[in-house]
Amino acid sequence: MSLALEIVGASKAFDGRPALKQASFSCGWGEVHALLGENGAGKSTLMNVACGLYAPDEGSIAVDGQPAAITAPADAAKLGIGMVHQHYKLVKRFTIAENIVLACRDALGMRRPRDAAEAVAAKAAEVGFDIDPGAVVGNLSIAEQQRVEILKVLLLGARILILDEPTSVLTDQESVAALTFMRRLAEDGHAVVLITHKLREVIGYSSRVTVMRGGETVLAGAETAGLDAATLARTMVGEEGEEQARRDRPLGDVRLQVEDLTARRAGGIGVDGIGFAVRSGEIYGIAGVGGNGQQELADALTGLRAPTQGRIAIDGTDLAGKAVPAFRRRGMRAIPADRFRNGLLAELAVYENFGVTGVPAGDYGSPALVRRGAMKAAAARAIDAHTIHGAAPGTAARLLSGGNAQKLLLARELKGEASVLVAHSPTRGLDVSACRTVHDLLQGAADAGTACVLISEDLEEVLALSTTIAVISRGRLVGEFAAGEVSRAEIGRLMLGHA
Repeated sequence: MSLALEIVGASKAFDGRPALKQASFSCGWGEVHALLGENGAGKSTLMNVACGLYAPDEGSIAVDGQPAAITAPADAAKLGIGMVHQHYKLVKRFTIAENIVLACRDALGMRRPRDAAEAVAAKAAEVGFDIDPGAVVGNLSIAEQQRVEILKVLLLGARILILDEPTSVLTDQESVAALTFMRRLAEDGHAVVLITHKLREVIGYSSRVTVMRGGETVLAGAETAGLDAATLARTMVGEEGEEQARRDRPLGDVRLQVEDLTARRAGGIGVDGIGFAVRSGEIYGIAGVGGNGQQELADALTGLRAPTQGRIAIDGTDLAGKAVPAFRRRGMRAIPADRFRNGLLAELAVYENFGVTGVPAGDYGSPALVRRGAMKAAAARAIDAHTIHGAAPGTAARLLSGGNAQKLLLARELKGEASVLVAHSPTRGLDVSACRTVHDLLQGAADAGTACVLISEDLEEVLALSTTIAVISRGRLVGEFAAGEVSRAEIGRLMLGHA
């Protein structure tokens, strides 16, 4: 097997903090190569070096056996390297077809949205994605936006395809279709690098696996055949750490009551007459295929979207139609699906992101004269308490890995008492260790009496954590079950039978 991509001795530091330490990686033509490691281990940084987003401080790169000077994404694209990132590079006000024209105009001579629409439709049918080329990207769910990014890279003709958590927001069936297509690409002679935290994907679809820890390569190109999930987990995080849901906690009174909730999305109804109740100590899990009303539901529950009808009551007080501050005063807290779009300000410091919600309440003095020293001290305590790696109070939030950014968001939202927590895809794109940390924090919130709503397209997550499981399809709840009283197959049937 000849090598498609080889990186040797790559080192990279940000603000004096090493992200890569003499890291190495190689991927051959005709293989799916899995790249594993905890968040902050250096996986994405190493692949960002390969696609020209970062220049290594040390190290060399070779493509198809020849030394390569990659100093910008355009260099990587000319060499046939394409990467689908966790945080999408799409213009929200453009349609899918217009985004494809923007990305492919020079490379493919694609000048008209009509031409792009035809190309998108053909490639989507090949991959198995249901996508409308005329849809405005800003109106799409996170899952739909990810599919557009995958299609964009494939249309650009990447021969070396790097996918950073490509199935993190897809259903089981969608994931199988996407991964099967990626493996077919490899069989046709492409090289595919799969960055994923789902060990079953590694075992089921990769030829070889590389594991990184602390910026270093600790397992290089091992044959996947013969490896099991427990071995890979120990290699990545040093322990197996099995998830155990604490469903036997006592439940209290109803804290969140939703009745006949309807909310619109561009072009139609997003949420249609939904009703449910969540009690103190309960985790109410909502499973579903992406784009079936999850975003509209999360927005309505947290005050970001005014419903056209219905009731949203926290501890008996109806807040439907009120603004976000009214929801937060009643103890509503939120973990959005896109942490950097709706949860954190990437360019602000960690202490500013942590303290911003406490400013209106006077936690750091008068809002007109904020005591930044007190805010920094509080952030430092949170960094230690939640083990937020790579963070200091003054660190820009954009420099945190996905898992550590999510820890920062959870630390902020769960400080003090929370009546209701709405968590939308809280472990999207995170590795095994970071997922476990987030799950522990959600369980801890429920233990403390918070009513938790978990909206997730990861069925395993819903099954592992939820006290009650509901299924959303076409903006309606089509089933509700006590945990342990419904099979995975039945939930999947409801998700796909109505989608």
